[in-house]
Amino acid sequence: MLIARIDERIEAHAERAFAFLERLVAAPSTVGQEQPALEVFAAEVEGLGFAAERLQIPESVTDLPGAGVPMLPYAGRYDVIARRAGDVDGPSLLINGHIDVVPADEPWLWTSPPFMPTRRDGWMYGRGAGDMKCGFSMVTLALRAILDPAVSAPLGPLTLVAAIEEEYTGNGTLASVEAGVLADAVVLVEPTDLRLLVGGVGILWLEIAVVGRAAHAEAAGGAVNAIDAAMPVFAALRGLEQELNIVGDPRIEHRRPLHVNVGRFRAGDWTSSVPSVARLDVRVGYPPAWTADDAEARVREHVARAAAADTWLAEHPPRVTANGFRATGYGLAGDHPLARALAAAHHHAHGAGPEAVVMATTTDARIYLQQAGVPAICYGPRTARIHGIDEGVELASIVAGARTLARFLVDRSFGTRSG
Repeated sequence: MLIARIDERIEAHAERAFAFLERLVAAPSTVGQEQPALEVFAAEVEGLGFAAERLQIPESVTDLPGAGVPMLPYAGRYDVIARRAGDVDGPSLLINGHIDVVPADEPWLWTSPPFMPTRRDGWMYGRGAGDMKCGFSMVTLALRAILDPAVSAPLGPLTLVAAIEEEYTGNGTLASVEAGVLADAVVLVEPTDLRLLVGGVGILWLEIAVVGRAAHAEAAGGAVNAIDAAMPVFAALRGLEQELNIVGDPRIEHRRPLHVNVGRFRAGDWTSSVPSVARLDVRVGYPPAWTADDAEARVREHVARAAAADTWLAEHPPRVTANGFRATGYGLAGDHPLARALAAAHHHAHGAGPEAVVMATTTDARIYLQQAGVPAICYGPRTARIHGIDEGVELASIVAGARTLARFLVDRSFGTRSG
């Protein structure tokens, strides 16, 4: 009877959860612009009876093991931590999500403006709707149903974290862990298509700067175009990707689980000038047994080899600089009590167990597992085209995920902090 009442209230409150998601998406929260969306989140969870605080990110976070290299200073930037004391004794739980989103620099390619949430055919579209503001919608929907006066089911101690910088350093969650914001277990409401995401690969970000010789375009015959000079570096990175996938990641059933992606390429400042510098921003997926230093050394080796074989680059070697993720691969055992409890909740809600997967990416789960020794797992709604044009979330999957999460929250069988 309790579960039936919870499911009924989930359906009743679904529209309110979707409206909350619309407010989150309408607050663009790219790097350095996270505050408005964080305040939308804080207001919503305070309305559910949580006490919200703003945790300032210290500059010293970059000195911690596992930290990435930030783009911006941390002055005035913070996480929101929301706590609710338990109605009953039992293991404590932390639910983590990230408020930051990637840019949407070409809005003309979108069917509707990227920061104007739009519903079509059962989906909501907008930057961050999928990755991962839909997770916050799912959490608040489950909690609103459980706390509804028609239900009032008891909850154990619960902390919610809305973190910054998951998309390129993990330093927001890392700062909260360093500040002691922990629990016996952690669920991260990442978009997983209602699967259990139990692990990820190593991720490294680097900038590779290639120097040319600038000149007026009229005198290009005596210049060296940095864009042309960078072509051997592109080839070297393709060779690196092939080498990485010889090692691979046995947990991922894919022929090429490790990717070397040139996410940005920048050169020049004037059409009639030969560009002096070309910069490649590179994201490297690397095997779970490697460290970030191992991966960086391998990149440097490939770039240096390509430079030595090129007349210009041999005398003007590219500069390689760390500028983001330094995340090592991670994983939670599929038979861990946390994974079993979440799988059981999903099975009870939907009649079949969820698939458990390892993906060729990373999440802040690694920080709880590696830096704090706390079990962590990801579970969230069904999405499409995350980081792409017309990113969206299936609204029905928010409801479906809330049904799973509500069962998980009231059951409290996820165990204790055992690593």
